[in-house]
Amino acid sequence: MRITFCGAAQMVTGSNYLLESGRTRILVDCGMFQGSRYCDEKNFEDFPYEARSIDALLVTHGHIDHIGRIPLLVRKGFRGSIYSTPPTKDFAEFLLLDSEHVLRMEAARHNHPPIYSIEDVGEAMKLWKKVTYHEKLSIGPFSIEFFDAGHVMGSSFIVIEAEGKRIVFSGDLGSANTPFIRGLESVEEADYLVTEATYGNSIHHEPEKRKEVLEDVIEETAKRKGTLMIPAFALERTQEMLYELDELVKNGRIPQTPVFVDSPLAIKLTAVYQKYSTNPKYFSEEAINLIKSGDAIFNFPGLHLTLTTEQSQGIRSVAPPKIVIAGSGMSQGGRILHHEAEYLGDEKNAILFVGYQARNSLGRMILEGQKTVKIFGEEIDVKARVHEITGYSAHADQAQLLKWIQPMRRTLKRIFLIHGEAEQALPFKQKLLDEYVLESEFPAFGEAHEL
Repeated sequence: MRITFCGAAQMVTGSNYLLESGRTRILVDCGMFQGSRYCDEKNFEDFPYEARSIDALLVTHGHIDHIGRIPLLVRKGFRGSIYSTPPTKDFAEFLLLDSEHVLRMEAARHNHPPIYSIEDVGEAMKLWKKVTYHEKLSIGPFSIEFFDAGHVMGSSFIVIEAEGKRIVFSGDLGSANTPFIRGLESVEEADYLVTEATYGNSIHHEPEKRKEVLEDVIEETAKRKGTLMIPAFALERTQEMLYELDELVKNGRIPQTPVFVDSPLAIKLTAVYQKYSTNPKYFSEEAINLIKSGDAIFNFPGLHLTLTTEQSQGIRSVAPPKIVIAGSGMSQGGRILHHEAEYLGDEKNAILFVGYQARNSLGRMILEGQKTVKIFGEEIDVKARVHEITGYSAHADQAQLLKWIQPMRRTLKRIFLIHGEAEQALPFKQKLLDEYVLESEFPAFGEAHEL
């Protein structure tokens, strides 16, 4: 068995792994590179394998850095089956259609042909099959099983067996602090592990602590009669923020303040969450009980969903204090840019980062204290207060990663650390050696290993 690292290798985006046994070739994820001009350019490069030679694609979850190049794979000749959980497929269709529009504009700006078309998304959906957790699949010599990764609704880590070996692909593992969805499952044995290390050198805030910080930031911004901007990914982070705000509003912990979800995509994805909200395969018992008691967990007094451009532009005319949740989560595009251009220059306002900010992204520049940033070609002074809550990450932190790996430690022959930058992955590599006496690799893009 042979594995080749075709993405998210020594970086946090573009997840794509090729696994081969005999003549059978399968992929785990086929994601987009995000976060910098270098990453944007990599999306236009050819795959390091022949697309038509791939027999199947396994998808861990619906984030664009795990699914974003699937339509390109189809355009290049892939005609195998695509497998994921039902929510992941539902999310993927909305996300890929939205991404097509953004990528078409990006391609024109950089004098590239579009990466893929709406028709390619449609063809991908025809190849896409839904599988439930623990439903066994067989593809050639590979035996495959999806487990709950607790990251976003329907997210999975995948256990694959072939040639008497067992390899686990973590996808993105959920934080123990993620509200309303079911938690991360575990496995007892594996020979090889391909695991994310996004927060391999970090410890997240505890749930109540992060809620207190959110409460404090809202109260302080409201006292200044300012606007609080929250860049948030449309999938999971927006819904998590709504869940937390729902509790703060209904318990009177924050002043009555208009909250705008200014993202058509996030609004559509929230409807998918509502579709599965009483299914115990995906939602926690606590959340299901809340819903059964009549609490619409993604709705509360003062919440406004702005679907149209006109509604989005109308936010400006609403007197502060107000809260605006908009994509993208790293401020690399989307409606948040319009709000940042409007509000970053006033010290009454604030911006709150609740997700990972990749190196060279606009969000990372603001978070690291850059005093002037360029938005829509104009220099914008950053006078607004800058806050961060790492505890809202849907990724497992160092302690949670170690806890998940612990049951496998006696059987593991090798660990591959992916989906992490060096400052997070290399300390985690040392931690694995110190805690469990486990050697691990930090493979580069294109690197291949015999298993």
